[in-house]
Parts: sequence; structure tokens; C-alpha cells
Amino acid sequence: MKYTSAAMLVVATLGMTACQPQKVEETKETAADTAAQAPVENATQQQSYAIGASVGQFVSKKLEEQDLAGVVLDRDVVIKGFKAALGGNVTMTIEEIQAQMTALEASVREMQQKQAETAGAENTEKGQAYLAENAKREGVTVTESGLQYEVLKQGDGPKPTRDDTVKVHYKGTLLDGTEFDSSYSRNEPAVFPLTRVISGWTEGVQLMNVGSTYRFHIPSNLAYGTRNTGKITPNSTLIFDVELLSIEETTAAK
Repeated sequence: MKYTSAAMLVVATLGMTACQPQKVEETKETAADTAAQAPVENATQQQSYAIGASVGQFVSKKLEEQDLAGVVLDRDVVIKGFKAALGGNVTMTIEEIQAQMTALEASVREMQQKQAETAGAENTEKGQAYLAENAKREGVTVTESGLQYEVLKQGDGPKPTRDDTVKVHYKGTLLDGTEFDSSYSRNEPAVFPLTRVISGWTEGVQLMNVGSTYRFHIPSNLAYGTRNTGKITPNSTLIFDVELLSIEETTAAK
């Protein structure tokens, strides 16, 4: 059976689910599997193992994504499909495989879209309630756009303009306190033009003097909107602590 690239992807998608953490009873078969995982001895075995491990890691990640989307596959049948492919005994044609893969991808996208819509509605409600209460706190200023900020430390340096490039330290969190990004954690300040960040940053950082630290409470429409970006789900209100270290001299200015 001659495999196309799509069919090879199926082989990967149908394989190596042993990488998925799961509890199984100890049997002769699982004992054999354990033995098969013993350290390999020579370069050929190491390279062979690496191919299997690479495919397994890829498939494991894909299956986890599908699980999160609510599309749960039968792991036992997945393994059977993989073994059949290795043995050249696949009972589906390439066209049938491609059709099933297309259907699977469509199911995952549909479930992910439903989850995004549900999360977006919940985030909108939570964000609006949070911003309404936060605006009442002493020291919080609300701009015309709806951006909220408070001064944690006031510096006395110059203020950047929209066209400037700045160096900052920052930490970003969700309303529940989950940290999704931090230059402090990386121990490395970030440098970026103010025209290439979310609009809440573009507006907010221009309010700061160099040497200042502000906390921004950014509505979703001034952040990532309906986009799903890692830990940031659709319509998320974000909180950023930003320390403005300097205004960078650009190449154009030089």
C-alpha cells in the first residue's frame, strides 16, 4: 500500500498513544511493553527509538488537544491502527482514511468553537463586573476608552509617544490571578514599538514617565478580543503590571 503524506499523518495520529498517561493492569502484554521501553544499546536502536518517540510525542499532544475539545478517541483502536500501518495491513483505503481524518478535524473545530463561545460569554460577564467594581477603588483612573490604571510608582523621566520603542519589565495575569506572561520570570526586559502591541498597552504606556510602574486593567476590546491565545481565552479582561525602564533610540532616529 502506497502512503501519501496525508496517510502518513494518519499513521502518526493513529499511533503511539502509550505516551498518554493512563493506569493499566499489569499483564504479559504490558510487561512486554515495559521491557520494550528498556534503554537501547547502539546508535541504530537509539535512532529507531527516537523515531518512535517523536511520533508518540506528536500524537500524544494531538490526542490531549482532542480530549480538551471533548472529542475522545478509543485508545485501543488507535493502537491497533498504528500497528496495522506498521505491518502493512491497514484495512482502509487512502481515500477512506483521508475522509475520516477530515471528519475528525471538523468535529474538533466545532467543539473548540463551542467552547470558545461559552468561555467568551463567561469572560465578558466576569470582566464587566470586575471593571465596574474596580473603577470605584481609590487610586484607579478610567480613561475615555475604558482602560483603567493605577500608579504603583511614579517616575520623573520623559513620556514615550505612540511612535516610540520602549524597554519594559511586566507581568500579565488573568482575573483569577493566573500568570500568563512575565518578563520578570525570564529575567529579561522586553523591547517593542508601541504600535505593535495591544491597544491597551499602546494607550497606557504613553501615560507613563520613565521610571514609573503602573497597573493596567485592560478590557478585552483593548486586549485580545475574541482571540484564543494560550491561557488567554476569548473576551478576557487582563491585568498588567508594567515598569517603564527606558525609551529606546530607534535606527531611524540614529
